[in-house]
Amino acid sequence: MQNLKCAFVFGALYVSLFFLTGCNSTQNEVKVNTDLSKNSFFEEHQVETQSDVFRLDSKVTSKLTSYFNDGPPHLSQAQALMQFLVDNGEASLAYQSNANLTASEAFSNLNANCLSLSILAYSLSEFLGFDGHFQRVHIPEYWDQTQGYSLLTGHVNLVVSEANRSLGAAHVLYSKPKSITIDFDPNSREQNFPVSSISKKRILSMFYSNKGAMALVRKDFDMAYSYFKAAINTDPQYSGAWGNLAIVFRVNGFMEQAEEVYQQALALNPGNSNVLGNLALLYKLTNREAAGEQILARLDNKRKNNPYYQIVKGNDALEANKLSDALAYFRQAKKLDSQMHDSYFGMARVYYLRGEIELAKHYLSKAYKQSNFVHDRNRYQGKLQWLQAVAKN
Repeated sequence: MQNLKCAFVFGALYVSLFFLTGCNSTQNEVKVNTDLSKNSFFEEHQVETQSDVFRLDSKVTSKLTSYFNDGPPHLSQAQALMQFLVDNGEASLAYQSNANLTASEAFSNLNANCLSLSILAYSLSEFLGFDGHFQRVHIPEYWDQTQGYSLLTGHVNLVVSEANRSLGAAHVLYSKPKSITIDFDPNSREQNFPVSSISKKRILSMFYSNKGAMALVRKDFDMAYSYFKAAINTDPQYSGAWGNLAIVFRVNGFMEQAEEVYQQALALNPGNSNVLGNLALLYKLTNREAAGEQILARLDNKRKNNPYYQIVKGNDALEANKLSDALAYFRQAKKLDSQMHDSYFGMARVYYLRGEIELAKHYLSKAYKQSNFVHDRNRYQGKLQWLQAVAKN
């Protein structure tokens, strides 16, 4: 699905998300037929409003005012925003790809995804009088596994800059305002990925798309439909939202409408690989095997040098109990990027299933050393302790 992160491609269900979500924004608006999003089969439910998503409750604003109680904040203090989040949240800051929270919810529970944390940072910055604008970070295609679904994810961050300040009748203008980038992903901070500006409207559409993707994973199709339709109503030019809505239609048997919606998504972004992959599956399910395979072959060639794609194929091979194939994919991922913890974890899983416990421990230790996030490290450490106990018995 287009994260987290729908269609069975390589044997997995793909949803496009922006916990990280993303598709290219178009420079010129494409004609959109919003009637394609209507389907009376689904019961439409109310979703969060823009105000609900970005609003800071009184608990947050009072703490914020107290934190910056020595006068109006300057941009040099913007770094304190990150520390403010860590100091004042009820949990330590941690990225969780499936935690799609409003600004106030993210403040109370900082185990959120980068989109929710960036929304929170935006609202905090706005309250303090800074200008904030969102950026899409153009990371390679990356998938996250959730309950049998492969969730294609993306990444966003926030640029905070000084607003123009007035002094009586005079105005202090900055031709190039000082700015600082707030990015909640250590991998993104360390690598110089290209970025592009995205609007607040697109961010809200991404938020709805994330919520819809999680509802789709739960098979709550009415809620998924409601969120994806809200995403389209908010930003009709967002290809990812159209692609996700088509998945809801397809899995509920509305093949013709799903195909029309996929085509709308591709009209907005012809290079949306996730939509192309899902359209290929639709072709295969509707007796157009050759057309589907042709698309998949092009995508496979396009993605062959992407280590995350190799991880997805390795996981699919594991699900099919093709251990040798899985090991080959994980090794190829490691060859393409030796810093990825996912490839080492994949190899550890293969060796465990083969009964080669010492090799499983070896690669699990490597996965632990290469991981950045606390929740990944805790997960690997727990598995290591379990393997060590198994080895003793």
